[in-house]
Amino acid sequence: MPQRHGCIARALGRAVLRAFGWRIVGELPDVSRFVVIGAPHTSNVDAVFGLAGLLALDLRATVMVKDSAFWWPLGVLLRWLGAVPIDRRSPKGLVDQTIDTFRTRDQMVLLMTPEGTRKAAREWKKGFHRIARGAGVPIVPAAANFARREFILGPVFEPTASYDDDLQALLAFFREHGHPYRSDRLSWPLRR
Repeated sequence: MPQRHGCIARALGRAVLRAFGWRIVGELPDVSRFVVIGAPHTSNVDAVFGLAGLLALDLRATVMVKDSAFWWPLGVLLRWLGAVPIDRRSPKGLVDQTIDTFRTRDQMVLLMTPEGTRKAAREWKKGFHRIARGAGVPIVPAAANFARREFILGPVFEPTASYDDDLQALLAFFREHGHPYRSDRLSWPLRR
């Protein structure tokens, strides 16, 4: 698993989680390449606690960010945090560019929010599944349970050719950990 090997960053992440009463339940798999889907993602606060969790786990993760955000000095910080620029003008879409990035790396953990937005979404975007299948990597679900202040890391999930079947299995994991996802669609709004 790609790690930062930064004891200061790890201590900072743990301190932030501890200060706000959060904890991490479960473990990440010891594999070199996979996609993490984190849900729900309905505010910027999710990203702050998520970053603290990544630092606490000493995980070197990748997020895909539009290339126009990589101006100086923000670009330096984004790259340190694991961001990879995506060219929105490219004839290859986000999914194909991300699969290409996976193919060039021996180690890569991609973080994605399946809602595709911070707003309440009725459906998840299929990109996380298409990327995992195209890159030949597993998916690891990560649920944020705000009532219990826990990040729950799920088991390794190998995607199949059936997005609908895989979606039902993944939604079952999130429902098990306190999210109101129904089997036919996502139920919103979430209450915290």
